[in-house]
Amino acid sequence: MDETASTLKLALPQVERPACPDTMPFCFLAALILLYYYMGSPELLNGAVLIVFLVGLGFFAGAYGTLVGIGGAVVLTPILLLIYPGADPRVLTSITMAVVFINALSGTAAYMRLRRIDYRSGFLFAIATVPGTVLGVWVLGHIPQKTFESIFGAALLMFSVLIWTKPRRTVSFASGRGAPVAITDRHGEIFSYSVNRPLGVALSFATGFIAGLLGIGGGIIHMPALIYLLGFPAHVATATSHFILVFTGLTGTLTHAVSGAYAQVWTILLPIAAGVIPGAQLGAWLSRRVKGPLLMRLLALALAMAGARMLVLGIIG
Repeated sequence: MDETASTLKLALPQVERPACPDTMPFCFLAALILLYYYMGSPELLNGAVLIVFLVGLGFFAGAYGTLVGIGGAVVLTPILLLIYPGADPRVLTSITMAVVFINALSGTAAYMRLRRIDYRSGFLFAIATVPGTVLGVWVLGHIPQKTFESIFGAALLMFSVLIWTKPRRTVSFASGRGAPVAITDRHGEIFSYSVNRPLGVALSFATGFIAGLLGIGGGIIHMPALIYLLGFPAHVATATSHFILVFTGLTGTLTHAVSGAYAQVWTILLPIAAGVIPGAQLGAWLSRRVKGPLLMRLLALALAMAGARMLVLGIIG
């Protein structure tokens, strides 16, 4: 019977697995293009339609941001600027920062259940970002921001191309130069690597500085640094980056709250937050099913979007 079953199995045509996972970055990009397209029809976005759209936007930003470990601001900020072109950029930044915090909190809860967070490294790196952020905010008033945005935007675009073309890189700058770490996740997968924590603290300080200077969450910088400079496995880097964003997002959100930035934006913030929370859970769930190289290409896509936006802001304002 077993021999007959084996013969029948061999005789059946082998159906190839769909290539959808390999085209996922293009699916995300197509979704973004559709969002931008409908931004050109503002009459469609009002009342209940606007609320549903904001919930959907939050869900998409939460899923993508949690999957890649960047918080979702790279998706959220440009679309908010298109929906509300006359709004004060500082107000939109405060909304984005609160959404990053909520997204990081929800995503971190999911990654805690998956047991993929390097808590010791993450806590040290999170502490290091705080003084860097303070310094970045102070320096903001002393250097031409457009020049910095142009240079940094071009650098992000270059990094995105490098990561896209070499998503399988496994050797990092600090490979084998730190404390050994082994993490076993909820499903028994073991991630073994070494971490140069002093270097990580220095990089996190620099990340905080750039985040304070540009008014971003910092995940877009931390993720490639964790992988390419500190040797984190892609999935552990995603989870740990999200854990770090809880601290940086909370700091930024409280700073904006003290200044009264949230007094008039609850009608925008609450629908987006309602979508972000379940979206972050979906992003963490998808992370189990996405291979490291694909995760890196999704990160490259996020870097390209952020870099293009900064470059445009730096050139034309």
